[in-house]
Amino acid sequence: RARYLDEARVQAGAAFLREHQAAMQRAQQMYGVPSEIIAGIIGVETYFGRITGNFRTLDALVTLSFDYLRRAEYYRQQLGEFFLLAREQNSDPLAIKGSFAGAIGLPQFMPGSIRSHAVDFDGDGRIDLRGSAVDAIGSVASYLAANGWERELPIVFDAITDEATVDLLGRGIDAAVTWSSAMAAGVEGDISLPLDTPVLVIDLPYLNGSEVERLYRVGTVNFSALLRYNRSYFYASAVAELARAIANAAKPRER
Repeated sequence: RARYLDEARVQAGAAFLREHQAAMQRAQQMYGVPSEIIAGIIGVETYFGRITGNFRTLDALVTLSFDYLRRAEYYRQQLGEFFLLAREQNSDPLAIKGSFAGAIGLPQFMPGSIRSHAVDFDGDGRIDLRGSAVDAIGSVASYLAANGWERELPIVFDAITDEATVDLLGRGIDAAVTWSSAMAAGVEGDISLPLDTPVLVIDLPYLNGSEVERLYRVGTVNFSALLRYNRSYFYASAVAELARAIANAAKPRER
């Protein structure tokens, strides 16, 4: 996660937030997703649009459809979505570029996610995740809202527990137990949540010298929404931490 939290990226995120303040505020009002979370995702995915990928999306999806057997069915589905997307947008399929995995634009949406969740947030009559930061901002918020984001709810917080308890409560990406159940199993956290709040308890292993140690955290449905963007606990944690750092960096400084 540390590579996403360097000072240059944080300051670039604060600048991105200020530059697109109106669109960020509109997205937050419409979808309930904080502007710093939107910036955090775009910052982790493409460094605020600096690194969107230079692979032909068609080539990437065809290759993965046949060479990546474990997820071939998924990529074949995305290949079909890509052709539909190109037709709907009246775009040349050979001209669209993105990541080596077929993701497109500032928020790195797969073709199916573009067709399902992307929005024309700048009102120019077309969805352009590669060239319009405003469309990207609205689309990230739209995606998270459609995947369970709840307004004014914490995302993730540190916890005291152990690996056996994490296994007992179940792993995955869904907030499938209540906070009361987690506490009954021995999870401790310095936060006040309604007892019936759905949560998931996660562990983040890391090396401390030659020893593997673990950070334990509790996530809400908002953390689960981030996991639907990318199923990695480290990814979702990095987005949340970068978002917090960007929000702090963007605050007006006292004179």
